[in-house]
Amino acid sequence: MQAGVVIVGGGVIGTSIAWHLARTGVRDVVLVERDEPAAGSTSAAAGGVRAQFSDELNIQLGARSLEAFARFEQDTGHDIGLHRVGYLFLLSTPEDVTSFEAGVRLQNSLGVPSRIIAPEEARRLSPLISTDGLLAAAWSPDDGHCTPEAVVHGYVSAARAHGARILRHTEVTGIERHGDTITAVTTSLGRIATGTVICAAGAWSRAVGAMAGVDLPVQPLRRQIAVTEAVPGLPPTLPMTIDFTTSLYFHAEGPGLLVGMSDPDETPGFATDTHDRWIPRLTEAMERRAPALLDLRRTGGWAGLYENTPDHNALIGEASSVSRFLYATGFSGHGFLQAPAVGEVIRDLYLGRAPFLDVRPLSAGRFAADTPRPEANLV
Repeated sequence: MQAGVVIVGGGVIGTSIAWHLARTGVRDVVLVERDEPAAGSTSAAAGGVRAQFSDELNIQLGARSLEAFARFEQDTGHDIGLHRVGYLFLLSTPEDVTSFEAGVRLQNSLGVPSRIIAPEEARRLSPLISTDGLLAAAWSPDDGHCTPEAVVHGYVSAARAHGARILRHTEVTGIERHGDTITAVTTSLGRIATGTVICAAGAWSRAVGAMAGVDLPVQPLRRQIAVTEAVPGLPPTLPMTIDFTTSLYFHAEGPGLLVGMSDPDETPGFATDTHDRWIPRLTEAMERRAPALLDLRRTGGWAGLYENTPDHNALIGEASSVSRFLYATGFSGHGFLQAPAVGEVIRDLYLGRAPFLDVRPLSAGRFAADTPRPEANLV
């Protein structure tokens, strides 16, 4: 088999790239996925979409993606269940308030309609919270959430309609090179001759990069999500609500809630089984900031992998050590919400034209150059 470009990974990043390339007229686009599209981290994502970040590049990637999510059905013919109900960050320390005030000023300068609001207004927006000890909140009405699997399947269907090939249940086993030039990708279904590889393998990207001799410092970390029973009187406009101090977050999921938070005791690795060790911390966070959640029965849940980098910011770019190895990975929890814009950026880098945003500061080489780019507004 031959391909003009091989994309490794069938999550939201890989399928977005495939669609953007194929839609532009790039021929022989082949996406290789070892399972089913969206079977990895994308299927376990909380589905939040936002432009509220502390890093200028992330703000612009998020805002550009929000525009794309808004026209997704028009572009692909697929409904993704987009709810523009906003993001609400609850702030309980003076330091966090100061940090978010600076973030809001930067966001506003880039066209994002975020603002700092009082605790009373935050509770009107998200009536399940307690305002005890709450100093302020950061709010943007343009943010929201949608269904990750629907986005991936929309991209897959639209990419195929434009001529891309999606190889399911196909594992990448190696990348062949002649000197510093890529010549092929080897897979469980055979060899694909190609001169270009795009790594969008999420938590598994480090191994893919190593096949090409490229260091992608991505580390997997399990994150868990719980789903609750129906909540009577749940407002249809309930925003994605995040207690920034504890990282507790929740948003509407059908008639109930999707609830999650980070577990500081979690150790890096590829485990995706669920466990209850995080529940005491979750309960403590609920008692402090959203006691109304304590009475809700858990009806389900799942675990997935964050793909963390040392500075919790993405790796986007093209390797300098090997010809035509591009990568978009290491999003540290915000890959789903940036996928439309990242697909556009990688398309332009592949075509050799300037993307709408200069992503050179997100190059994987920033760590060797000791120029990390930390993102503060993490969930």
